[in-house]
Amino acid sequence: MAFSKPSTGTVLEREKQTARYPEARVIVLDDNVNTFEHVVSSLWKIIPGMTEERAWDLAHKVDREGSAEVWRGPLEQAELYHQQLSGQGLTMAPLELC
Repeated sequence: MAFSKPSTGTVLEREKQTARYPEARVIVLDDNVNTFEHVVSSLWKIIPGMTEERAWDLAHKVDREGSAEVWRGPLEQAELYHQQLSGQGLTMAPLELC
């Protein structure tokens, strides 16, 4: 039976890498179904920290530009807000990873 000779070399430390938690963008699309009031109400009710004024600004941006990012953050929360806004009848773009 052969025995290997113990190594006298240096032990290399494994480089630690921290993976960023994936983030996503929640985007509302323009449609001919929802009223401004409904979009504002839905945003205000579902998106944490949303003010009525900000919700109106976003609703106007959706109307003017065809879409608006209404929230950005951790993927899991983005999925929840996307599902809830969709459940309110808003037309949603697919989640976009950041």
